Amino acid sequence: MANSMVLVSLMALGLLMVFSTTTQVEAAARAFFVFGDSLVDNGNNNYLATTARADSPPYGIDTPTHRPTGRFSNGKNIPDFISDALGSEPTLPYLSPELRGEKLLVGANFASAGVGILNDTGIQFINIIRMFRQLQYFQEYQTRLAELVGNDEAQRIVSDSLVLITVGGNDFVNNYFLIPFSARSRQFLLPDYVTYLISEYKKILMVNVRLHDLGARRVLVTGTGPLGCVPAERAMRSSNGECAPELQQAASLFNPQLVQMINGLNSEYGANIFIAANTQLQTSDFITNPGAYGFTTSKIACCGQGPYNGIGLCTAFSNLCSNRDEYVFWDPFHPSERANGIIINNIISGSTNYVSPMNLSTLLALNSDMRT
Repeated sequence: MANSMVLVSLMALGLLMVFSTTTQVEAAARAFFVFGDSLVDNGNNNYLATTARADSPPYGIDTPTHRPTGRFSNGKNIPDFISDALGSEPTLPYLSPELRGEKLLVGANFASAGVGILNDTGIQFINIIRMFRQLQYFQEYQTRLAELVGNDEAQRIVSDSLVLITVGGNDFVNNYFLIPFSARSRQFLLPDYVTYLISEYKKILMVNVRLHDLGARRVLVTGTGPLGCVPAERAMRSSNGECAPELQQAASLFNPQLVQMINGLNSEYGANIFIAANTQLQTSDFITNPGAYGFTTSKIACCGQGPYNGIGLCTAFSNLCSNRDEYVFWDPFHPSERANGIIINNIISGSTNYVSPMNLSTLLALNSDMRT
């Protein structure tokens, strides 16, 4: 929530249509762990003193209870659809007091709205769980899991699990382009900033906390989506409603370098541990031709105010559309539940043009012993 909460890492706005469910990729559920920003936050920020929250109506209007859950969506978000595909219940926020006992076997969601790759991203939100802290919580989780099931079983659960990481959009929207002449924009030209972000992202995956060494063997990494095409950026940066070119350029630089970095990591480990969703390719048709996917608009948010419903926050006093399924965007920055479903269906079964080096179904079918 909040001004640019994210990013739109609209990541894989896909080429396949789904409405409320996705294809189940295997019979037995496996543990699922989630790291990142508001696109994948299941409610951790509900427990924090921050403005980056989605815990008030009309968020959650299309959930079974019609009440907000902390997800930046009218209903399900991206991790929820992946949990469906795994045949599992949704992951609980790590900060939730309900995450105890056998609930730990499902996995955990460590994501926090507003964060970025860099620690100075989202500083206006003050109390959020930055990436280094999310990974520290993952270590803490494994200790709790081992106390429940023993060290060997805990190691097996984590090794057989799926990890999702969605981060990066805020480093542009809530950092480099947040204000004119921001500190990072004075420090770096955009191409150099992207190179720096990729190098810092690699540290998150490999060097600083060594996600692989913490046990993760299947890691899905999503790129940024159409940052300049979200309703908020159209409203703030475009005089004619077109996508903001500077943010689109940022995404076009970031995503290919992310894929290249992921492929390099796999080569270093000698195994396809990481897969990357190339969102720049996946989103172009979705945004430019929403009617082909059953939407009426990709410019106007369902909930908001001002031009394209892109100004300010989604609140009980905002304009609210009656048919959320017709809108690509739920609020000024985040996709609708139906759009989230399309995103995930493409990640699960899409071609290697969009998910590299393989789609999620193929990754999950690999032998669980992928240690190097």
